[in-house]
Amino acid sequence: MRTMPTVRLAILALSTLAISLVWVMESPLTSTADEPAVELARLKAEIEQLKGRLPSQSHAMMDVDYHFANLWFAGQSKNWPLAQFYLAETRSHLRWAVRIIPVRRIPGGEIDLRGLLEAVEKGSLEDVAKAVADKNAERFTAAYRHTIEGCYSCHKASAKPYLRPRIPEQPVSRIINFDPAATWP
Repeated sequence: MRTMPTVRLAILALSTLAISLVWVMESPLTSTADEPAVELARLKAEIEQLKGRLPSQSHAMMDVDYHFANLWFAGQSKNWPLAQFYLAETRSHLRWAVRIIPVRRIPGGEIDLRGLLEAVEKGSLEDVAKAVADKNAERFTAAYRHTIEGCYSCHKASAKPYLRPRIPEQPVSRIINFDPAATWP
């Protein structure tokens, strides 16, 4: 009697296989001449739709502004773990901004933002990182100011000289406690 369920299972498996084969055989294995063009047009439209869903570079730079400003107050408060956090976030969002627009068209041609980012990361941001790691407030202040100068150089090179960064006057975040000795918010 055990053979009956086995036979039913075998029949079910063969039926499924037969249906699958019929479906595959009915599908065209070759395409007509206009199908690649139609598929290409569909893919181009889909790419444009996806591009429209991406945030703008200015959106990513607003995040850089937020993190970099808070980095200043973390450093001024000598809250080095928080400064390290905001420095990492600043770097991450700068990279994101450059991934959004790696090459910017400007009136005189094009500027490769990847090269500018690399120079800032290996230069002034590295100096900020060293000051944070060494917990050196004086070097932090100097490196932060130098980084702002580098930011403005990038803005000018990108034909956006009207974007003039400065030392922030107050924290962007009003909810974060910058006091390194705080034990509870």
